Amino acid sequence: MSDYYIVSDVGGTRMRVAVFEVGSIAPSRHEVISTHSPGQTPLKRLLELIIKIQPTGGKLRAIAVAAPAVLDPRTGFIYDATNVQGWVNIPLADILTSEFNAPALVGNDANLAALGEWRFGAGKGHHDLIYLTVSTGIGGGVIMDDRLLLGSRGLATELGHITVEHEGPVCGCGQRGHLEAVASGPAMVNWVLEQRRNGVDSILPLQPVPTARDISWAAGQGDSLSREALVRTGRYVGRAVADFLHIFNPSIVIIGGGVSFSGPLFWDTLLQTARSSVMTPAYLDGLVITHAALGDDVGLMGAYTLASMTYPVELTEKRLDG
Repeated sequence: MSDYYIVSDVGGTRMRVAVFEVGSIAPSRHEVISTHSPGQTPLKRLLELIIKIQPTGGKLRAIAVAAPAVLDPRTGFIYDATNVQGWVNIPLADILTSEFNAPALVGNDANLAALGEWRFGAGKGHHDLIYLTVSTGIGGGVIMDDRLLLGSRGLATELGHITVEHEGPVCGCGQRGHLEAVASGPAMVNWVLEQRRNGVDSILPLQPVPTARDISWAAGQGDSLSREALVRTGRYVGRAVADFLHIFNPSIVIIGGGVSFSGPLFWDTLLQTARSSVMTPAYLDGLVITHAALGDDVGLMGAYTLASMTYPVELTEKRLDG
């Protein structure tokens, strides 16, 4: 067995752990389990899954975890992971280092998705990149001059939490009118349900509550309300993308998450709105706006990128020795 890295992508529903041998671009081992289980904390499940998947030979170079959390990537301390039970004020990197006697890293899942797409996915060859995921929530990551932007406390590039409607609906974070509150999958569903309760006709029922995927299907069947929902969401995201172009001036914008695959009505509206909302066409010169390429593997590939770049083979002993 060659030397290796262990990486994990922890979500609110499931967690994945993989082993990457040094120099490989595909995992040699990969396991997926549910994040929550009666009588067992997510932390214990993660530790046991790492033990289960860890090879018997070779040397563990580093561990890296992508977490859906507000955290400090420099220390691996998680302040709050809303969808992971018990992950509040938890020194995850220290725990992993103590358990496995190897350096450990923890990064925000959207930031690491940006890193994964930059190195292995749609962003290969680009030096200035924005990654935006539009799904249950809206998150993002930004790479400038081949460096992931983190901010003074590692809390930068919360792209889903820009205010787009000052008196808009309450976001999951507690503030009003954030992009996530009006353009995420649940936000789109909530808007459709509100319209239905106000008497707007649709083939979508009030019960059972439809999903974002149901809205995309209904739009494909010609349902006017569903089509309007996709256009509305595309406009919000497109205007936000234009704002991000003004701030970061990337060469590529990568859109991931389930809502990004809602079909041409959403996607074309997003593109048209972004292009028509910039203050000068110079922002569009050479710009690529495209779908994410790594799918469900994006978190693992981002965590692997973080581990292998932070602890490359030739530097690992020096880092461990201080």
